Amino acid sequence: MPLSKLFCKAKASASVKRERRKEARPGELLDAALELFVEKGFAATRVEEVAARAGVSKGTLFLYFQSKEELLKAVVRENISGRFEAWNKEFSSFEGSTGEMLTYCLNVWWDRVGATKASGITKLMMSEATNFPEIASFYQHEVITPGQTLIRRILQRGMDSGEFRKMDLDYAALAVVAPIIFLMLSKHSAGVCIDKGLAMDPKKYIAAQLDILLHGLSANAGVAGRAKEKT
Repeated sequence: MPLSKLFCKAKASASVKRERRKEARPGELLDAALELFVEKGFAATRVEEVAARAGVSKGTLFLYFQSKEELLKAVVRENISGRFEAWNKEFSSFEGSTGEMLTYCLNVWWDRVGATKASGITKLMMSEATNFPEIASFYQHEVITPGQTLIRRILQRGMDSGEFRKMDLDYAALAVVAPIIFLMLSKHSAGVCIDKGLAMDPKKYIAAQLDILLHGLSANAGVAGRAKEKT
């Protein structure tokens, strides 16, 4: 092959690689930002560090994100709030019982968020939100409110079908969220939240919480609930 053609082919290949690299940069920056925000905290993380971990320059980072605050918001949207549309569609198309739906909801949340690096976002927000009111407001609007709204819809479905007794939906929704928050915080607390002798199994923990949520602590309620499930 003539040198001119080899040169053109190499140039074209390099161009394709640069294009692929350019397309990959936003995702790489978000991954790097998530890791550093969770490791060091939002305030202590510098944009130069994020760019360096992603393998790009600081200037390149600012091509995609105007500020560190906008970078954090993009991280939250990529890993949590951007998924609510799909989760609500799953709610609308779910055909099982509401107990099965709640079981599915908590396990899917763990699989898609809690068991991933995104679980650190909860710890990050709880530790630093008070120092960044704008970010706290953003998180409330894009994560907390949609999440609790979805849980209230699930609980309301159970009441409407007669599966669940009447309840205060606002506080009941918090009771559903609390175990998941604990599980994610314990994951990032080096075992401080749990007894040292307990090897935390997330799936067993979720199953135990669901048993309490669906059947209560009363022995009679548990027996009655399980008997109803078998019929």
